[in-house]
Amino acid sequence: MKILMLTPYLPFPDSSGGQIRSYNLIKDLSKKHEITLFSLIKDDSEKKYIPELEKYCKKVRVFRRSKSPWTLRNILLTGFGPYPFLVIRNLSPRESAAVKEEITKVNYDLIHAETFYVMPHIPDTKIPILLVEQTIEYLVYKHYVEGIKNSIVRWVLSIDVAKLRFWETKFWKKADGVVAVSDVDKTEMRKLVPNLDVALVPNGVNLSFFKVKVNWNRKNPRMLFVANFKWLQNIEAAKILLDDVFPLVYRKDPTVKVWIVGQHIPSEIKERQTGNILIDDLKEDDQEGIRKAYYEASVFVSPLKGPGGTRLKHFGAMAAKLPLVTTTVGAEGLGAKNNKEIIIEDNPEDIANAVLKVLSNKHFASLIARNARDLVVRKYSWYRMAEYLDRIYEETKYEKTRFNSNNS
Repeated sequence: MKILMLTPYLPFPDSSGGQIRSYNLIKDLSKKHEITLFSLIKDDSEKKYIPELEKYCKKVRVFRRSKSPWTLRNILLTGFGPYPFLVIRNLSPRESAAVKEEITKVNYDLIHAETFYVMPHIPDTKIPILLVEQTIEYLVYKHYVEGIKNSIVRWVLSIDVAKLRFWETKFWKKADGVVAVSDVDKTEMRKLVPNLDVALVPNGVNLSFFKVKVNWNRKNPRMLFVANFKWLQNIEAAKILLDDVFPLVYRKDPTVKVWIVGQHIPSEIKERQTGNILIDDLKEDDQEGIRKAYYEASVFVSPLKGPGGTRLKHFGAMAAKLPLVTTTVGAEGLGAKNNKEIIIEDNPEDIANAVLKVLSNKHFASLIARNARDLVVRKYSWYRMAEYLDRIYEETKYEKTRFNSNNS
């Protein structure tokens, strides 16, 4: 098939969850499909990554969006227009014109829209559109806004959340096919839009990327949290780890250190660095730094509270045989059982006790880690995920072709 794929970011370097997902799926899908990629970038320096994507895509085109989301244009268009802020900050008139021109010149079999907020770039067309939702953005921002203490700010932002819900669900209904990444998201989507036909393509993991742990002896114990801190949920989780979980662990075992690793770590977290709190703010393309962190840590601790999607960082821990302690929300989409492949706890005291158990019992740690690796090897390779998506491509094209034939 000839596929036109739209993403709100350049899918390389694969530093954030969305980039990891798109990059690995493109690599496998390109074996069967001819892919043209249209992506948004914040800075011209990102163009240096285009050659990597051209290995798998027939053509790659990029379009600028504002480097900072908080421009006067974005604020005014959000305040006085119909679209929510998330759509406005990812809206490129140049890309809209380019998509319109592209689909008139090339006979595409399908348009793959990665996230609902690229959908405004697509004009009315008979080409089938498959919308892949990596998370339910409305629920992510609703969770964030509900935590704001200032009632006036909360009320103003709740208006944007309402707009976000309206447009997100509207684009689900407009697409010819919709894909979720977890059963939880699929269920939530059908609550918001009853009878919505939602397929499932979970996230996966690049099994060859990680250096796999071979022992779980107690030596220089480190609690690890890896994340891209452009996302609100990750900032919230890091604060919970530093403020609520780590003090409880440290009180019982002062030899333990907490290690925060990732990209775009905000100053409010970086300034917390001490002898027992280690912060490594990595460059976007520092893959060796990520690999090293997973291998050298003792336990991955992820007290996520924010909803949405599945966490590729958790699959990374499982692939690296690094024991994972997370919350019920953090376990969504992993298909893992508590105390078999991962440990699931929801309040800081229980999370801290689980961490101490992993650090003090190497037999338990190794059992959890080996079971987790076995699970991702069996079920979550990117090759398998690409196979699922390939079948959905075929089904979406078939259904759209039949609809067009019946209405012609």
